Amino acid sequence: MGLDDKIGNKGEGLGGKVKEGLGKATGDENLEAEGHKDQATSKLKDAGENVKDAFKGH
Repeated sequence: MGLDDKIGNKGEGLGGKVKEGLGKATGDENLEAEGHKDQATSKLKDAGENVKDAFKGH
């Protein structure tokens, strides 16, 4: 996995945490849900990149 991809995925996950926190603090359920979605997307991208990395070594 490229460093740019790792940084991007981590940034997306962090942004999701911020959105989730803001949504909770303001009572905005849509923003909170969007934060959860961003975090889940980031985790899926990381998992996909890890699978690609695993097969590159073989």
